[in-house]
Amino acid sequence: MGLKSYRPITPTLRYKQIGDRKELSAVKPYKPLTEGIKRSSGRNNAGEITSRRRGGGHKKLYRIIDFKRQFAGLSCTVETIEYDPNRTARIALVKYENGKRAYIIAPAEIKVGDVLNAGEGAEFRVGNAIPLRDIPLNTIIHNIEMKPGKGAQIARSAGAGAELVAKDGKLCQVKLPSGEVRYIPEDCLATVGQVSNIDHMNESSGSAGRSRWLGKRPAVRGVVMNPVDHPLGGGEGRTSGGRHPCSPWGKNSKGAKTRNNKRTDKFIVRHRQKRA
Repeated sequence: MGLKSYRPITPTLRYKQIGDRKELSAVKPYKPLTEGIKRSSGRNNAGEITSRRRGGGHKKLYRIIDFKRQFAGLSCTVETIEYDPNRTARIALVKYENGKRAYIIAPAEIKVGDVLNAGEGAEFRVGNAIPLRDIPLNTIIHNIEMKPGKGAQIARSAGAGAELVAKDGKLCQVKLPSGEVRYIPEDCLATVGQVSNIDHMNESSGSAGRSRWLGKRPAVRGVVMNPVDHPLGGGEGRTSGGRHPCSPWGKNSKGAKTRNNKRTDKFIVRHRQKRA
């Protein structure tokens, strides 16, 4: 895909730059693989806002994605490549030899008509999902399982790709997009290649309205609020807050460790944040 820019006949179009979507098939979603999705708008079951800056947005259908490649061992043909409003990556509708259809995360470089496989004995090529033990070192992979049979959990967003850097007994070392190096069992499936829609990171909507269509509400800085609304608010003239950056409830927002899962620390070879 490439990026599409516009003649600046309005202020919005001056900075707008989005994907050209030339790789997409001009079809509607495959209805048996869609279902309704209820938006929370950042509220809990009592109607209280628990996540700020969410709300509105266009109505969407959820596309049911096959992260497990449940028909492993059967070859499938790519029928369409489609836009999914629920994720940044493109999705592909594939049809298996047994007549079943499924949506998968579309790898970069695949086209309509390509034949894909998954599971033991699958050929090493872009789009095929094979166990980590059968993948050569330094290969770019995505859609990686963390437990065999659980389904892909790692490297699923647009342009994402991890690297298989080492094999150590029954465990493989995988360098994740964040820079973290992690042990993953060799029986876990991973898809060869990089996730589609690589230019997503270079897109610029140029429009506040487009953010509202996506369900994102405006973000107001704490330093421009009143003291009653935020610890950084108030002051005569423009001030920078006068204290450590924090949330509206006084919790410091920089420097605190957010990871709290000692059970899986043993699987991390190198943390994403370099430590002395």
